[in-house]
Amino acid sequence: QVQLVESGGGLVQAGGSLRLSCAASGIIFSDYVMGWYRQAPGKERELVARITPGGSTNYADSVKDRFTISRDNAQYTIYLQMNSLKPEDTAVYYCNAVQMVLHHRPDLGSWGQGTQVTVSS
Repeated sequence: QVQLVESGGGLVQAGGSLRLSCAASGIIFSDYVMGWYRQAPGKERELVARITPGGSTNYADSVKDRFTISRDNAQYTIYLQMNSLKPEDTAVYYCNAVQMVLHHRPDLGSWGQGTQVTVSS
């Protein structure tokens, strides 16, 4: 059974930093594309960043040059380093794991329970 456990959310002032973690279990980690998505109140869930087993990354335009996704294949964990946070980054952040062969369908993957990030102005 796939389990994704996020941690690291919280309240931070604009311009500050947070680091999110997502620990995975129940999967062959090296077969999975891992990603961070977020959902703000009244908005649809959106991609923040994704990373392939080989380490290739892609980011939403809104977070490029501010956020960095990384993965530790030995620890079955991914991270999202968030710098220069803005109030518009406020959302629930979800970890996603989807098999590489289904990388274009994250909805067919597994989701964590989410962690709240709140950025005050």
